[in-house]
Amino acid sequence: MAGKRREPRRRSDSRGSDVAKLSQLMRYYLAVFGKRSTAIVALLALLLSSVAVARKRHPQTESTAESFDYYVLSLSWAPTYCADHPNDNSTECRPSQHKAFVLHGLWPQSQSGAPPENCGNASPVSQQIVRRMLTYFPSAGLIQHEWAKHGTCSGLPANDYFAKAEEAFKAVEVPETYKTLSQQQSLAPRDIESSFARANHTSENAFRISCHNGELVGVEVCMSKGLQFQACSHSVRDCLAGQVKVPPPR
Repeated sequence: MAGKRREPRRRSDSRGSDVAKLSQLMRYYLAVFGKRSTAIVALLALLLSSVAVARKRHPQTESTAESFDYYVLSLSWAPTYCADHPNDNSTECRPSQHKAFVLHGLWPQSQSGAPPENCGNASPVSQQIVRRMLTYFPSAGLIQHEWAKHGTCSGLPANDYFAKAEEAFKAVEVPETYKTLSQQQSLAPRDIESSFARANHTSENAFRISCHNGELVGVEVCMSKGLQFQACSHSVRDCLAGQVKVPPPR
């Protein structure tokens, strides 16, 4: 996690570990048996070469596009992020902007287990898309990051993916109390979830609160592929704090 933003999860490359094991085995036979191990070492060298060629021909990606069950719409609480990043000059952190919840991303999510991430080569997002989405995202850098990490797993072209992110963002009603907050409050995560559920006429199970060091980081909204509210699965992380600090918009 960089600041309060999530960073990509790293997964081990099993083929890389296979190469290391074969190399270690070769050194062992040479050290123990010397020249008598020539045939064995030759065989291991052939296997090592085969693994290396396979890695070049079939580079491993962390996930496969479209291998997900539903979406998580991530809404970031701008006041917390900006307080932790005083030098950030994006639109969400400029004084007098009064930014509350801003669009962080639309994330393909698995019903169980880790969600898909970084599913393929991400070409730069077109300037036309960037200009349109800056109405919702706080920076061009975040737009490109979200496309690379999450959009490539949606199975959609960039234009359709960001159109869906815009549609999802507009479909969620943020309770008025957060837009007009004038002083810091301490709230129970369950109460925040309840307020979103009432404003959107749906179940509390469709919302999860994320927090860090006792501060509100954001709200995550679980939505079907058709962008209908649905219950979040256990694979979506939840805030375990009893109370979270909610600083007011600047």
